[in-house]
Amino acid sequence: MILRGKTHMFGDNIDTDVIIPARYLTTIDPEELAKNCMEDIDPTFSGRVQQGDIMVAGYNFGCGSSREHAPIAIKGSGVSCVIARSFARIFYRNAINIGLPILECDDILDEMHAGDELEVDLSKGTILNKTTGRTYASEPFPEFMRQIIAAGGEIAYIKNKLRK
Repeated sequence: MILRGKTHMFGDNIDTDVIIPARYLTTIDPEELAKNCMEDIDPTFSGRVQQGDIMVAGYNFGCGSSREHAPIAIKGSGVSCVIARSFARIFYRNAINIGLPILECDDILDEMHAGDELEVDLSKGTILNKTTGRTYASEPFPEFMRQIIAAGGEIAYIKNKLRK
């Protein structure tokens, strides 16, 4: 699975209250949540993000509450993948559960800029910055996790398994 998109850059300790502020937790509709995704840290994000774009962040992305609304808002905004130096564990699991690919890469911010064009190979764990030509390594997803992501999340994955 190859993903391509432009980067949106964020720093360390981006918590779920910043990803989707609590005042918008009246719905689980991805399109509605996407309208307010990241607005407290970047009010222009929802107007600039394009289908397939990629979020890049520092340490501890998704910390804070365990709300599933955060990865739903990100995925609903059109972001195809989140790459960070590290993720809060509950956010990591929630993202996989809804089919949002997330990769940990410690040196990702070293030469990355907003708007850089990335190509991410989930099966190999490689991240190519097509703007700079630099390639980064991440741990590839195991096959079963790629299947969950490809299915669109854990529930869809299980439904597909039960049909067989």
